[in-house]
Amino acid sequence: MADIIQLLPESIANQIAAGEVIQRPASVIKELLENSIDAGSTEIEIILKDSGKSLIQVVDNGKGMSETDARLSFERHATSKIREAADLFKINTMGFRGEALASIASIAHVELKTRTADKEVGTRIVINGSQIETQEICQTPKGSSIAVKNLFFNVPARRNFLKTDATELSKILEEFKRIALIKPEIFFKVYHNGTELYYLPTSNIRQRVVSIFGKKYNEKLLPVQEETDAFSVQGFVGQADSAKKSRGEQYLFVNERFIKSNYLNHAIRLAYGDLLTKDVHPFYVLNLNIDPSQIDINVHPTKHEIKFQEERIVYNFLNVAIKHALGKYSLRPMIDFEAERQFEHVQSSIGRDIPSREYSKAGKQEIDKWSSLYDEIKENQISKTDDTIYRSAATEEGSLHSSLDKIKSKPFQIHNNYIVHQIKSGFVLIHQCYAHERILYEKYKNCLSEGQGSSQKLLFPITLNYTPERYTLLINMVDELNHIGYDIENFGDNSIIVHATPAELEENSTEDTLDKFLEAYESNIEFQLGIAENLARSLAKSTSIKKGKRLTEEEMQSIIDQLFACQNPYVNSEGKKSIVTYELSEIENLFK
Repeated sequence: MADIIQLLPESIANQIAAGEVIQRPASVIKELLENSIDAGSTEIEIILKDSGKSLIQVVDNGKGMSETDARLSFERHATSKIREAADLFKINTMGFRGEALASIASIAHVELKTRTADKEVGTRIVINGSQIETQEICQTPKGSSIAVKNLFFNVPARRNFLKTDATELSKILEEFKRIALIKPEIFFKVYHNGTELYYLPTSNIRQRVVSIFGKKYNEKLLPVQEETDAFSVQGFVGQADSAKKSRGEQYLFVNERFIKSNYLNHAIRLAYGDLLTKDVHPFYVLNLNIDPSQIDINVHPTKHEIKFQEERIVYNFLNVAIKHALGKYSLRPMIDFEAERQFEHVQSSIGRDIPSREYSKAGKQEIDKWSSLYDEIKENQISKTDDTIYRSAATEEGSLHSSLDKIKSKPFQIHNNYIVHQIKSGFVLIHQCYAHERILYEKYKNCLSEGQGSSQKLLFPITLNYTPERYTLLINMVDELNHIGYDIENFGDNSIIVHATPAELEENSTEDTLDKFLEAYESNIEFQLGIAENLARSLAKSTSIKKGKRLTEEEMQSIIDQLFACQNPYVNSEGKKSIVTYELSEIENLFK
């Protein structure tokens, strides 16, 4: 039998390694930034074009490389950080495997310029798909400049799997933040298509957090500082009221290396106790210092996962440290205040038969708002007769429609979350949040296709500032947002001006609504649904009524009427049930 096992050519071996290390442009940024940091850089500049697909360039003022080192750096497993196997368990640098540059060079056009401080001239190397085309002497500043062009040019299948430019840029900036947050002593600059996204001078960690996430975070940060003989932790956690439904703003570092650990994340979350509900996640930026010999960071190609020798002890230490911070920096008054509000609510529920004049006035405003919304939707969507609409549904659905039409019972609310309405054959239970979400979803989709959303002008235009990622997302969707009733102007410098909002939104909720919308949009963006579909889903989710909102009878009836005017009233935009039907026969069986 002939031999069938053979050694892979070097170029193919490099591409296989690249598949493990370089998955998208963000992976290149991570590897190049780690190299720059290990080179002792105090200033790092990142230049991007087309979200890294056309160009990723990292320029630093580190110690640079000699001509020989520059050439060897593109060989597989070439590293200056490991001499023997034992070194794997005492690593203090960011990179160490020696595969990054070889992997990048196998799937891109790469140009390296580098010079050490003791030389007057440097070295220039050009590599295309692992093949060295040029190696020559050149004039260049001290440090290194590496440009990666046309990523995945020779692996079209992998290039085709890349997401939209907005998604890839978001991934790049996320990797950048994971390094910039823990390295406030380094001056960072980031440019994309000629626009400056970040300008982060040397600072401390608190200033760096505020520079990246915005000034409003400054008052929400609680310092964490604990130390034992075995390990220590420093950083910040957010107050409970700053928690968000998205998981994005959670940064845990071990010896200044970003890691992912559901186990340690659980320890942090558990420290908040009842301050957080199950569907939200706290903000934190924490660095755990531990003896490198007590951890193994060589367990995953991206180095995002590590193993601890004493994982349970680390868990308990982190949990206690966060509890101390929450107790020391006064979350107790917030708890007492919330309890007082709940007590006042209980008191106000006694004798509810006689509502106050203030409550009646507020209720009337809500009724007027809902009535106008209902009239508008009715005019746009219920041009058919009721019989025509009902016949368009399935048989079971048609009987439900007709039952609702015939029985004029008053709806009522239970637990401030569900609407109960009697029908001929039993009753329906409506999830008020999902129902309103479906109503708004179909409305926004119609507005996006027709471009005729109703607006309300703001008395005073609002200027809003965002992180570069969110600003880029918003600017890419300004036309669609304006179609549904917004009037948004690009103000530059990561800022927008809002002149008008959709008619059904409250004026004082503009910033909060856009923030929630962006959170929802970011969670859906990976599905590549298209801007219109993604926008309609996300905006409906962020602007619909929330869990626990008490509704008037008129508001409940308005939801019922609008819901059954929808094309598909039985699920929300994500496919979750909005209506459950209970037949009399089912109810009777419960009592047998």
